[in-house]
Amino acid sequence: MKIGFLFNHDQTHQIAHSLPIAMELARRVPSQQIVIATTNRRLTDEVRRQLTAAGSDIPVIQLGLRKPFTRFAARHLDAVLPIAKIGIYRDNLDFFGSLDALVVAEKTSLLLKSRYGLEGLKLIHTRHGAGDRAIGFNKASAGFDHVLVSGPKIRERLIREAGVAPDRLSTVGYPKFDLMPAAPPRLPFQANGKPTVLYNPHVSPHLSSWYVHGRAVLEHFLRDDRYNLIFAPHVMLFHRRFVLTIDKLRLDRPGLIDQRVLNAPNIHVDLGSRACTDMTYTAAADIYLGDVSSQVYEFLHRPRPCLFLNSHGVEWQGDANYAHWQTGPVIDDPEDLGDALNRAVAEHGRYLPVQRELFGRSFDLTSEPSASRAARAVLAAIDRPTVHPVMPLRPAPVRPVEQPSVVAA
Repeated sequence: MKIGFLFNHDQTHQIAHSLPIAMELARRVPSQQIVIATTNRRLTDEVRRQLTAAGSDIPVIQLGLRKPFTRFAARHLDAVLPIAKIGIYRDNLDFFGSLDALVVAEKTSLLLKSRYGLEGLKLIHTRHGAGDRAIGFNKASAGFDHVLVSGPKIRERLIREAGVAPDRLSTVGYPKFDLMPAAPPRLPFQANGKPTVLYNPHVSPHLSSWYVHGRAVLEHFLRDDRYNLIFAPHVMLFHRRFVLTIDKLRLDRPGLIDQRVLNAPNIHVDLGSRACTDMTYTAAADIYLGDVSSQVYEFLHRPRPCLFLNSHGVEWQGDANYAHWQTGPVIDDPEDLGDALNRAVAEHGRYLPVQRELFGRSFDLTSEPSASRAARAVLAAIDRPTVHPVMPLRPAPVRPVEQPSVVAA
């Protein structure tokens, strides 16, 4: 049995969601053949760093684009479209075909079944994050042979909205939390003793607060230095000059950060370092300010005040895609930030029960490490016979699942 773990993204934010599972599998069943595949140098370096830190010797291979046309398209279009991310599958079918199972944190890998006919390859989805956005529960999730979920909220929505069969779901907790530092880190600029706000806007233009209100948020903290500010957006927000989303077609430009912001002593700007994805900032901050990022749930591992920007005039009450907006005040205009921050802190006791309830529904954590639970679930899923072919290449008497959306996220 040969099990592959694939990391196929421009940034490293998905690694912590499945690498701990690979390491636990290698520890638990040392005779098992496990291989980790990456698709660029950034991913390779981070995977090897974490393996070395854990004393693991799982082999790592870096896949590349091998077809001339794919390399040409990626060279000229990858600044806007994820050509390399999609092309890696067609160009490496020999590698994927050599596997019995592939464990992934994203959905574009479903192309291996829907487009390239690898029907015998078991695809196991770890997901990444435990947020509320609708795209996390689209029909593509039903294309996987098995899905690992963090808690009952995710399980229930995948069954109800994505049509995933209950017996193809395993609740395993959140392997990323296995990596959380024992004590909250403190950044050097926090030595001034001021409370620290984390502003964590999402990347998607139709959902993010950045394109509408982001610069006004930064200006607020330039004028009002009662607070420190960590500006650590989604790592893909500033990765390209333009951001394109396909689930709801939208193209926008994140722009540049004003030098006054970069120089401000009470503002720490990080557009994509490791600290943006390893829970450093969600652990270090005192207040969370955001929109739709799933990182708010990682922040709520230790409940603290939250505040949300409704930059698109969403009627969010009662909408499951904005359930996290129940954990703190919601404002429509950054002009209200000063009063809203005061209110978020003063009224935190009012929101604390909701924060605990939503966290508990998002994460089913037990005394057993989540990576251990996930490793057991992966082995069980591989041993389970495939009764229904998933997304076959040729016509068959099963309802096909719609092709997954590709999102720069």
